[in-house]
Amino acid sequence: MVEIIIAAASGNVFGYLWEDEVPNSFEGSRWAKVLCPRGIGFGLDGLFLLKRPVPGEPWQMDHWEPDGAHTFCSNGTRAAASLMTDAPGEFKACVSGQWVGLRVDSESVGLRMPEGTGYGLRPSPIMLEFPHVLGWTGTPHLILELPDVQTVDLAAFAPPLRFHAALEQGANISIIEVLEPGRVRIRSWERGVEGETLCCGQGCAVAGAWLAQRSGLRTWLFQPMGYDPVSITVASMDDGEWSGLWLDGPVHRLGTLVPDPSLLA
Repeated sequence: MVEIIIAAASGNVFGYLWEDEVPNSFEGSRWAKVLCPRGIGFGLDGLFLLKRPVPGEPWQMDHWEPDGAHTFCSNGTRAAASLMTDAPGEFKACVSGQWVGLRVDSESVGLRMPEGTGYGLRPSPIMLEFPHVLGWTGTPHLILELPDVQTVDLAAFAPPLRFHAALEQGANISIIEVLEPGRVRIRSWERGVEGETLCCGQGCAVAGAWLAQRSGLRTWLFQPMGYDPVSITVASMDDGEWSGLWLDGPVHRLGTLVPDPSLLA
């Protein structure tokens, strides 16, 4: 019997397993394909395997999408902090090979995006009628600014871009609407899930960096489709590369579940 801990960030719900509690037969990709999808599984946005935190050392974890892809997930990493009974204020983590920073306080968990060579904003190879940009956080993101995101049929709009031939690895698709300086509405269509999610944390971060570069305003509040807004703050932008790009927002530990053994047979 395996117990899965459930936690959420900005409406996205994730399952967490401790490495020392799973059987030797554990395969992250296969388990994610079984446990995550709606209808046949629990409707999770991703599955995590966590090592026990060691004081003074980076926290090690791995994440798999519902389609089994092994990826970095920012909101899921933030929500993982709700499992720590004595979380330090600020520490490092390695998530599916990506190095990030985490900071925990009584009201929110912040995540510092990967940075350095290769990370940042990139010119788009696609010709579109709307302002747009590509970003790389360890995952590709295409951000488009539209006049009204609520009226968009995202299920029709996003897939042709998500699978566009000019994007070698595809991309997560986020559409944004600037409501006023410093405040944005966002909707996202994510790879792996292959559907609209309540919040793409990395998409918010890339969009915030893009808006900061264009406007000089370093902090932006994003309202995703999920209940909780998230805040994006960037310390500096240099020719599309960010430094100190933080995603902050509340996280919630929801409970536990025990899958029927037949699911994992």
